[in-house]
This record gives sequence, C-alpha cells and structure tokens, in this order.
Amino acid sequence: MSRKSLFHFVLVGILWGIPYLLMKVAVEDFPPAAVVAGRTLIGASILIPVAVYRKKFKGAVLGFKFVAFYALMEMIGPWILITTAEQKINSGLAGLLVSTVPIFATIITSLRGDHSVWQFKRIVGIVVGFFGLILVVGIESLTGTSDPLSIAMVILASMGYAYAVIMVTSNLPLVDGIAINGLAMALTTIFWAPVAIAQWPSSISMDSALSLIALGVFSTAFAFILFFKVMDEIGPARGSLVTYLNTAVAVVLGVIILKEPLTAGIIIGLPLVLVGSYLASRKSQEKAVS
Repeated sequence: MSRKSLFHFVLVGILWGIPYLLMKVAVEDFPPAAVVAGRTLIGASILIPVAVYRKKFKGAVLGFKFVAFYALMEMIGPWILITTAEQKINSGLAGLLVSTVPIFATIITSLRGDHSVWQFKRIVGIVVGFFGLILVVGIESLTGTSDPLSIAMVILASMGYAYAVIMVTSNLPLVDGIAINGLAMALTTIFWAPVAIAQWPSSISMDSALSLIALGVFSTAFAFILFFKVMDEIGPARGSLVTYLNTAVAVVLGVIILKEPLTAGIIIGLPLVLVGSYLASRKSQEKAVS
C-alpha cells in the first residue's frame, strides 16, 4: 500500500468513524427522521452531480428497483434505527455493534450458496465474534449501562447493511457505486422528508446544526467518494478492513470528546468482535486467487 493509499484509507476510517459522534450531537435537537433526511439530502446533492459528470448515473437509474431496495436496507431502515438508538446508547457502543457487519455478511453469503464460509478460520471468526457480541449485549444490558432495545436496533441495522451490499453488488455488479449511493440517498430523503418536516424542532443549537451538516458533507458524501477511490487503489479485500478502523475511531471519539464511559462491555467485547469480524471476512488465499 502506497503512502497515498494509506492516507486515503486512514481518512475513510476517520470519516466513517465520526458519524456516531455527529449523530449523537445532532439528535440532541433534531428528531431522528430529520437527521436521516438532512444527511441524505446533502449527500445526494453532492454524489448525484459527481455521478452525472462522470456519465455513470444512467446505470443506477436503469437498475432502479435494486437501488430502491438497497436504499431501504442500507439507509432508510438502518440509519433511522441507529440514529434513534443513539438517543439512549453511547456513540462508541453504536460503532462497536456496527462492526459486526462482516460477520453477518459472511453468514448471508453462505446462505446464498458461497460455502467458503465453512473454512476453519471463518467459522472461528463467526464464533468469536458472536461470543464478543453476546458479552457486549449481556454486560451492557445486565449492568443497566445501555438500553437493550436500542442495542437490538443497531444490530438489526447491521444485518441490513450486510444484506444490502451483497444484494446490490450481485444484481448491479458493473454499476458505479457513487451513482448507486447518490440515487439511494435521494430516495431516502424523499421517504423521510415528510416526517422530518412534521417533526422539525422549534429551536436548533449551533452544535446540532453543524453536526448535521458535517454528517452530510463529510461522512455521507465525501466518505463514499473516497471509499470507492480506496477500493480502486488497494482492492476490496484490504479496503474492507476500514471497518475495524471505523470502530476504533468511534469508541475513542466518544470517550474523549463526549466523555462517554469506557464500559466493561466495550472493553471486553471490542477485541473479540473485531478479531471475529476480521477472521470471518477473510477468505483463503487459494479461494481469493480462484
């Protein structure tokens, strides 16, 4: 990996690690629907012109039904679930729970016919990851540190993330990722805008407003653009490792900036979930070459 690629990789990790912090601040004034509609409106306003300029947007439009379903499973559902959950759980915990996506993706891929999941190290990864997840959920719930329903909402969102990417890449493998996500964000905005308008707050603090803007510009638009650049530079296998950097950034920022407690559930479960996710998402060299 070149220095330039490494810089892009780290920057994506930061940009996708800060949304949990930004959402936590934004929901202090904005209702969850407004946060989702706001960030996707900003994101779509940036990504769609980029896709049109690159003459890539037509492919996403032609694959509208798949993009619409992707939007439902990747943004419309998960983003409202995570944003709502962050009203009651720490941003670091939300980031940790989302890091289980590679585990769910591995299981879903297996159910769709890819039996490479039955490699020993991937099975170990699934077992270790779920053990860590159980510890996180159990410790956080039993100690009263976090709301069990909110934890379940983030886990459900992670399942949606996992399925959405597999589904859209299977059905639209040659369509530009920026175009797909730009159109998906536009559909998400349309879906949640009526609720956002109806629930619009009477007063908004500067911190919440700036957090929502930053969430849309940096973590929703620029992060996607940069991520696909990283994928081109270092490939999907190594590019997917950014998930683990995201989680670390989310936990650290929550502790340092928001003064969130570093709970026993996070301390014990974080290493297990990350190691499990890494092992579960790794294919053998022979499989990768084939």
